[in-house]
Amino acid sequence: MTRLPLHTLESAPEGSRAALEASAKAWGFVSNLHGTLAESPAALVGYDTLFAGIAKSTLTPVEQQVVFLTVSTFHDCSYCTAGHTYLARAAGMDEDSLRALRAEALPADPRLAILSDFARKVVETRGNPGDAAVGGFIAAGFTTANVLDVVAMVAAKTISNYVNHLTHTPLEGFMSDPALGWTKSTPVAA
Repeated sequence: MTRLPLHTLESAPEGSRAALEASAKAWGFVSNLHGTLAESPAALVGYDTLFAGIAKSTLTPVEQQVVFLTVSTFHDCSYCTAGHTYLARAAGMDEDSLRALRAEALPADPRLAILSDFARKVVETRGNPGDAAVGGFIAAGFTTANVLDVVAMVAAKTISNYVNHLTHTPLEGFMSDPALGWTKSTPVAA
């Protein structure tokens, strides 16, 4: 198993230190994902910039987590699925929706189901779900800004999902979820 360096604030390349410091300040620690991304300042800064912008999207925090979980489970990324399980709970997502999304099923809530289905279509079709899918998403009460927010979220999760697959990023302690069979020392499956 090939692992890239897992950087700390002290070991990170000079070009990554400011981004890692900002991440540590925002989150209270340097995540293993950020520590891994720090090997490439461009990758770290690009990911952080995209992820920070998404937080200002037109979708609610729960809706954002629906997209993040949909993409992460589609890509079979244990690290991001575990992290977004934690963040979805923190955002107030109900456990039934969370269980459905982790099982790659649609939540019972109609709006969340439409959002998850659209995000999955965007990923499955590599960004080409067709006019009918986009039109149906908008007709269901979403906006054109929401369409673009989903694309940005897919891009952010694709970056982190692929990095985690390539580097086998270990889970953080807060990501432990016995219901999922994940513990702190569980490495991300390739």
